[in-house]
Amino acid sequence: MDIVILDGYTLNPGDLSWKPLKDLGNLTVYDRTQSELVDERIQTAEIVFTNKTVLTAENLASAQKLRYIGVLATGYNVVDIDAAGRAGIVVTNIPTYGTAAVAQYAAALLLELCHHVGEHGRCVQAGEWSKNPDWCFWKYPLTELAGKTMGIVGFGKIGQSTARIAQALGMKILAFDRYRKPELESDTCRYAGWDELLRESDVISLHCPLFPETKGIINCESLRKMKDGVLIINTARGELIVEKDLRDAVDAGKVGGAAVDVVSKEPIEIDNPLLGCDRIIITPHIAWAPAESRKRLLTAAAENLRSFLDGTPKNVVN
Repeated sequence: MDIVILDGYTLNPGDLSWKPLKDLGNLTVYDRTQSELVDERIQTAEIVFTNKTVLTAENLASAQKLRYIGVLATGYNVVDIDAAGRAGIVVTNIPTYGTAAVAQYAAALLLELCHHVGEHGRCVQAGEWSKNPDWCFWKYPLTELAGKTMGIVGFGKIGQSTARIAQALGMKILAFDRYRKPELESDTCRYAGWDELLRESDVISLHCPLFPETKGIINCESLRKMKDGVLIINTARGELIVEKDLRDAVDAGKVGGAAVDVVSKEPIEIDNPLLGCDRIIITPHIAWAPAESRKRLLTAAAENLRSFLDGTPKNVVN
């Protein structure tokens, strides 16, 4: 059985073992695959794994032996799901591998906005503290989070994990989600409506999926309803934010700062409006990427495939 991984480098740049998948068949791993090479590389494969390499209806039609696609991520919009279904191809994803990693990263982005630890450390290394006439200095406002309110948009596993970290820092939580679980509410955590969350939150952290109804939910209208000086965190999907509107709000002082690990088009384009502002932190979509998280992903991918081969597929998205 031929197994092909189209873009394995991001998941495993060399620090993990492919053995869990090698044990299941004849494995070929490509670091990256350009769109014009997809047909050739999947032509004889029965099993294909992809992370961000797009598989179109035309690609699937050219792969006569293909019967299973494993998406090495939670989001599966890189695969034409309808075409796969018509062709009898099972598509699976990895839904929960990065919960702890992404929540930790959201907290790291928030703390960086509050203290700019990296920038102050660079200033010291550059000699600014040695030359300073006072015993200490800071180049950005420093923010204490205890007693403040975090609004969490999307209260699934990652949102809940983020909430627990925020509560440990002394924050109160307002959660917005279409599905409510009353048992999650407490003295420091409750559900709120959209407008209330915008109005009352000192920090807004995005953890919801990208659907037509959530695309661009952070826009000029929603930004106007927020507190002056609000901090915005996005570790979910770039297109949840209208980036020009966010940049305008930061420049105007309405938003005190923003930190995003995702943008509307990745890799980021040089004309992205979020670039060039020292109150906007941008990182290259790495919240999911600690070695521990990637190892869980790889293990889960092998378990998904093994379940499919045993006739009991799981995490099927079509």
